[in-house]
Amino acid sequence: MSPDRPPYNPLDKKNLAESVVRALLEQPISQLPPSAPFNGPGLYAIYYAGDSATYEPVARMNKDEQWRLPIYVGKAVPRGSRKGVVSLDAPVGKVLFNRLYEHAASIRQVSNLSLKDFRCRYLVADDIWIPLGEALLIGTFRPVWNTVVDGFGNHDPGAGRYEGQRPQWDVSHPGRGWAMKCKGNTRSEAELLEVISRFFNS
Repeated sequence: MSPDRPPYNPLDKKNLAESVVRALLEQPISQLPPSAPFNGPGLYAIYYAGDSATYEPVARMNKDEQWRLPIYVGKAVPRGSRKGVVSLDAPVGKVLFNRLYEHAASIRQVSNLSLKDFRCRYLVADDIWIPLGEALLIGTFRPVWNTVVDGFGNHDPGAGRYEGQRPQWDVSHPGRGWAMKCKGNTRSEAELLEVISRFFNS
């Protein structure tokens, strides 16, 4: 060990994050959404292995059941946790399963993606470690739907709130009914395809 390197601290937040990510990546690949509901919050990674030319670099990394590069990663935490009002002992329900189910529903609605081309990994985890793990997953893999084309994880903003721009993901993948009610985006589909291409070639 280098004399300038500090002693290993298992409780350092980076080491904690790495342990959470490692635990996720050790989970088996599942269909999207998983076949059986389950309880708990946690982390997940979604993988693509279809024949879209746009995402060929992602699909190439995931061919032959290798599943090495997620197209999107995310988290599901108990309701109220962002505001710090969740009870430590309160049941959280199927928040992680429901999030994966929502993502599958989004993909089913669009015209240029097929749900059969997607898989996922997921990890039920204590919610205190979830944001830390998500941050490291995004920094490590730079999934294209997290870093370049935003909006995949967006929810319907509800009536009276459609004045905002249509998410970039919905410009590239039209079909979600609520997104079609939003205003057009400042970027066209062709412009977004160019941005994605530059991202993969950088």
